Amino acid sequence: MLSPALVAALILLIGIVVLIIASVPVAIAIGLPSLFAAMAVLGPENAAQAVTQRMFTGTNSFTLLAIPFFVLAGSLMNSGGIATRLIDAAKVLVGRMPASLANTNIAANGMFGAVSGAAVAAASAVGTVMTPRMREEGYSRPYSAAVNVASAPAGMLIPPSNTFIVYSLVSSTSIAALFMAGVGPGLLWLLAVAIVGTLLARRENYRRAVDRPSLAQALLIIWRAAPSLLMIFIVVGGILLGWFTPTESAAIAVVYCLVLGFAYRAIRVQDLPDILLKATRTTSIVMMLIAVSSALSWVMAFARIPQMISDALLAVSDSKVVILLIMMVILLLIGTVMDPTPAILIFVPIFLPVVTELGVDPVHFGAMVVMNLSLGVITPPVGNVLFVGSQVAGLRVETVIGRLWPFLAAILVALFLVVFIPQISLWLPTIMGLVGTG
Repeated sequence: MLSPALVAALILLIGIVVLIIASVPVAIAIGLPSLFAAMAVLGPENAAQAVTQRMFTGTNSFTLLAIPFFVLAGSLMNSGGIATRLIDAAKVLVGRMPASLANTNIAANGMFGAVSGAAVAAASAVGTVMTPRMREEGYSRPYSAAVNVASAPAGMLIPPSNTFIVYSLVSSTSIAALFMAGVGPGLLWLLAVAIVGTLLARRENYRRAVDRPSLAQALLIIWRAAPSLLMIFIVVGGILLGWFTPTESAAIAVVYCLVLGFAYRAIRVQDLPDILLKATRTTSIVMMLIAVSSALSWVMAFARIPQMISDALLAVSDSKVVILLIMMVILLLIGTVMDPTPAILIFVPIFLPVVTELGVDPVHFGAMVVMNLSLGVITPPVGNVLFVGSQVAGLRVETVIGRLWPFLAAILVALFLVVFIPQISLWLPTIMGLVGTG
């Protein structure tokens, strides 16, 4: 006869896989199997109360308040004229490089992502502005869309990042350390996309931009973009210097973006209800995922499922390299069918004890997990950035995927550099004293 723990594990595995394949919303696909698994280990009379309590406890966190604030800040940026100024600044910085408009797109996504932390918002805002400009200068739409889609997720790594906040919640790791750990991998991501984009542009004979600003014009453009870029230093710098918590910094970001939007005359009072509604919808989805994933994590811990998986992994090999490779492949596959937030909430509690036992720094592991799962937002079948980028360019997803493969290969190489060269992610937190030097 099967033990209750094994029954719970089978219910979770089969239930989640079947429901996701059936295109059931992810929150339901996680929540229902969690409830039935809880029934297997607690009995029907106690399961509903226990799962409900865990869902409430999982979202009853002051730190998590940062997520709705950062989501709202991203919505305000998307409507507040910030994207155009960042794109103009990016063109000044990289406009003399080969494939200048492609590299402008990449740099602008990095800047916008650093300000908003939202890959979908970056792909939408930057793509909307850059796609017509690139088409006017002879770039094909599939190439332009692939560059935009491939570079947008870098914002999930460059601080501030909602994904790192979720990882911090389940790993009890310093948010400041995680934010700084994302800088190296984020820049490496952008570099990988830029190298591939430049090589493809040379092969297809895309020229440099013809309209190069004078020095005075360039300084004026940078000056106009400076208030938008200043938010990075206010939000991240304030956290690092201990002036305010991540939640307080997110609230400050909302106020700052609102002021900028009105100052740029890109936001009107009558626009606010739609902006707030959009942010509320996104926040409700994220918080529901966190709630049901918290219940799932609790059921798995109660049934000792993480310990069973840990023992199984260590039985395969005691080599850190082999274990990390297995985990990275699992996360790459999971990322194609699941958003980063539930994936982190489900798999980090399972994998983190194993890698810490093998001597992997939790901050380094956070950087590699977030970078790995960021690939999932640009791969089918549920890559939301891929779908948004294709829609902005007015192309079928299949067309964009055909041009995306070289970028995915380069990002994958960058990922494994991050996995096996810890200092790519740890150098900045180390010199800032946020992680130990040993």
